[in-house]
Amino acid sequence: MDFNDTKDEAAFRAEVKAWLAAHAPRHAIAPGQVLSDAEEVARGKAWQREKYDGGYAGITLPKTLGGRGGTIIEAVVFDEEEGRYHLPKGPYIGIGLGMALPVIGKHGTPQQIEKFVEATLKGELTWCQLFSEPSAGSDLAAVRTRAVKDGDDWVVNGQKVWSSWAHHSDWGILVVRTDPGVVKHKGLTFFVVDMKSPGIEVRPIRQISGASDFNETFLTDVRIPESDMIGGVGEGWACCMTVLTGERLSQGEKGKIASLMAYAADTPAGEGTQLDDAAVKLALATAYAEEQAQNYLQARLRTMVSRGESPGALAAMMKLSYASRLQKTSALAMEIRGAGALAIEADDSVTGEIWHDYIWASALRIAGGADEVLRNQIAERVLGMPGEMRADKGVPFSELK
Repeated sequence: MDFNDTKDEAAFRAEVKAWLAAHAPRHAIAPGQVLSDAEEVARGKAWQREKYDGGYAGITLPKTLGGRGGTIIEAVVFDEEEGRYHLPKGPYIGIGLGMALPVIGKHGTPQQIEKFVEATLKGELTWCQLFSEPSAGSDLAAVRTRAVKDGDDWVVNGQKVWSSWAHHSDWGILVVRTDPGVVKHKGLTFFVVDMKSPGIEVRPIRQISGASDFNETFLTDVRIPESDMIGGVGEGWACCMTVLTGERLSQGEKGKIASLMAYAADTPAGEGTQLDDAAVKLALATAYAEEQAQNYLQARLRTMVSRGESPGALAAMMKLSYASRLQKTSALAMEIRGAGALAIEADDSVTGEIWHDYIWASALRIAGGADEVLRNQIAERVLGMPGEMRADKGVPFSELK
C-alpha cells in the first residue's frame, strides 16, 4: 500500500493548507489559554460553521446532505492538516460528527437525516453519548434503563454515567432496554433525545484534573416521540456497533512525536538537552515507530470502510493501540521534563497539556471499550481463539442475576 499522496491528493492537500492558513488562526486557542466550558463550546460551534461554509464539514457525506461528496482519503488529509492548529473541536463536536451522524445516516429515516445531519454539520447542534450505566460499562448490552411504549411516545426511566459534555449538549444518542424478556443484546432500542426534555437531570462529575467533562445523567419519565427512534424496536445493538466502530476508527493523533522531540530539545540536561541523551533518543525512536504503525493501521481500516467493508474487531485494535500509546508517550514526556512535570510553572502551558494528556489517557483506556474487553474481542474474532465461558448466553435478560 502506497501512503504517499497521489497527484490529486497533493492538490487537495495544498488547497486545504491554503484555506486553513486563511481561516484557522482566528479560531485557534492560544497556548495556555483557559476557556470556560460555555466559551469553548461557542468557539467550537463557530469553527464548525466556518468549515461548513468553506465546504470542509462532512467531507465524505453527499452534497445533498450538506457534505462535500469527497473521498475518505480527502477526509484523512483534512484531519492531518487541521491537526496542525490548536482548534476548539472537543467531544461536544466530535460526538455529533463521529457518532451521531454515522448512526443516523445508516439507520435513520429520511426525515431524521433531514432534521439532524445538516444542522450538526453547521455546528448548530451538539451531541452527547448516553450509553454507559453504573452496572453496564464494559458490558454495554447489560443496560437497565427502560423505555415503555405509551401512545406515540416512549417513556424512559434510568441512569447513565460518564456522559461527556452532556451539560452543554443539545441532543443525546441513547440506548435503552425495551424488551427484558429476550437475551440482552436483542432487547435494546436506540433513540435520539432532546437534552432539554422534562425529566432529564445532568450532574457534572469532578475529575482528578479539576475539570468536569463527564456527567451523570438521570432520566425520570422522559417522553421521547417514536419519531426519534433510530432503526426499529430491538435494533439498538446494531446501532451501537455503528457508533462504536466510528468512535474507534476516529482515534489517533498524528504528529505527537514531532512535538515531543521539540519538547526534549527544549529541556536542559547537563551541558546539553534531553535530546542528547541516548536513552531518550531510543525511547523517542520506539514511540515514533509505534505512531507510524498506528497511522498505517488507521489508513488500512479507513480504506476498508471506503470500500463498504466492516472492520469489525479490527477497529478495536485501533482504539487499543492509540489509548496505550497516548499514555506511554505522555509518560515519556513527563519523564523528560523531570520534577518540572509535577510542579508546573504558571507560564508552562506545554507541560500542562502533557499532564492533561497523561490523565486523560487513563480514562481513554476505558471509554469506547476497556482494554481487557478489546483484547478479548481481538483474540476471539481476529485470531480465532476460543471464547470465554458466558453464563448469560441464551438467557433472557429478565432472568439474569
